[in-house]
Amino acid sequence: MGMNTLNAHKCGLILGSFLGLWHLTWSLLVLLKLAQPFLNFIFSVHMIAPPYTVLPFNIGRAAMLIIVTALLGYLFGLVLGTIWNKVAKMK
Repeated sequence: MGMNTLNAHKCGLILGSFLGLWHLTWSLLVLLKLAQPFLNFIFSVHMIAPPYTVLPFNIGRAAMLIIVTALLGYLFGLVLGTIWNKVAKMK
């Protein structure tokens, strides 16, 4: 039974979109001042004292966060798809 190949470009788009949307959501939480309570909750359910303080929302930083993570997600998905296809050809 052979492995199916993947479209590496689509893998990149999927992972890039996911990471971009994830960080867009985070940026919206910061904008709405819900990020700190969210972090405090996440740390507390892990029985950890919250070590971080969320900074005030900054549109430039938010845009940079979303763009950089989306681009890195695309690159990572492209690389994973390419590696998958090379391994699939080995059989």
